[in-house]
Amino acid sequence: MFSESVVTQMAAYLLKKRGNRMAFIKLIKLLYLAERKAVSRWGESISGDHFVSMPHGPVLSQTYELIKSQPAPGEVSPWHDLIKDEDNYEVSLSREVEDFDELSKAEMRILDEIYAEYGKMGRFQIRDFTHDYCQEWEDPNGSSFPIKLESILRAMGRDEEQVKALSELNQEQRYLDQVRVTLR
Repeated sequence: MFSESVVTQMAAYLLKKRGNRMAFIKLIKLLYLAERKAVSRWGESISGDHFVSMPHGPVLSQTYELIKSQPAPGEVSPWHDLIKDEDNYEVSLSREVEDFDELSKAEMRILDEIYAEYGKMGRFQIRDFTHDYCQEWEDPNGSSFPIKLESILRAMGRDEEQVKALSELNQEQRYLDQVRVTLR
């Protein structure tokens, strides 16, 4: 289940590594690559977001909407409380963040690995890279469509037995998440 608080801390963690400001297209690509790596390792994403193919490559759909939107008056939004729009299609931290209590050490290690590997790329360089590197992405010709978890797992080199096992684990986790929500 999608957690705005978790994806906000993921973004803040990456922004902090980059000096608190980054092009939003670069940020969303780094987040996608981190979620992709988490899916390959654990069979589920960190934030619970959905993967989609868009003209500028693969993205996290609900995170993309957070970046592009503004909260309604009176709406509480962890994203908009911590991350603000800047000129030149960039975002920045609105305040200093020290505590990433929504993220586990293993999740922060994935973010560290992704930043170390791709953080030096420019905004258009990383966009173009995801077109070529992320085999699960297909050009939607101006539209968008979902990327299935199984497609990511196959693109990451998982065999069919692993794809099936991780997909089942993901379905079980989503079911448990839904049960938790109804019990609150």
